Amino acid sequence: MEPFKLLGTIAVVCGAVSFSWMGFKKKLKSTSLPVRKLGKLLHRVHQFKGWTALVLILVHGAYYLITKLHDDKIFTGLAAFLILLALAGYGWLIKRVRNKWMRKVHFFLSLIWIPLLLLHAGGSAIVTGVITAVVWAGAALLERRTEPKAA
Repeated sequence: MEPFKLLGTIAVVCGAVSFSWMGFKKKLKSTSLPVRKLGKLLHRVHQFKGWTALVLILVHGAYYLITKLHDDKIFTGLAAFLILLALAGYGWLIKRVRNKWMRKVHFFLSLIWIPLLLLHAGGSAIVTGVITAVVWAGAALLERRTEPKAA
């Protein structure tokens, strides 16, 4: 695999890890210790992984804009980058402008980013999406197993 394509794939994984936080946001008070710990870990790395994805995609995209300007995936890549740039902007603003709309826009931008990733990255986006879904399902199963039994 070429190094700049690998950077794009790593960026997709970083984006998936950052997106995974959404599934664990309400599980920070879970009855399952591993689910709580994973939720806290994802909360800690959410911002870092998001900014890492942005930087990696910037390098990945700049390389392909220079070397393969007429590639058919350039436009989907540019669209995905612009959405990620807006995501980063709203993520940065969330701490400075405290209102529910900042979080809602950030959330909806993350949802819009997914189909663009599927169009642009294809297989690697599908694989990371499946892994994310499996982790969320595993967390739900762990929570069910640790729930206190009703009397």
